[in-house]
Amino acid sequence: MLNVIVLGSGCPNCKKVERLCYDVASENNLNMNLEKITDFRKFADYGIMFTPGLIINGKVMASGKIPTRATLTHWMIEADKG
Repeated sequence: MLNVIVLGSGCPNCKKVERLCYDVASENNLNMNLEKITDFRKFADYGIMFTPGLIINGKVMASGKIPTRATLTHWMIEADKG
């Protein structure tokens, strides 16, 4: 199972990353647990200084940008394998 964390204040970009994660997981039949963290005091605990932040299976994959669908698909499929 993929463990995905989206960190952000709830802004449109953060919501877009969350929606993109759900879409990619659904399209690729990936079992995913997604957690949203909106408490900015916890962002630094994950090494995130800019939002949106994206962590997949404990690894920071993006900070301050929205990954492309193709990139996110690659990351999630690879993380699901390993």
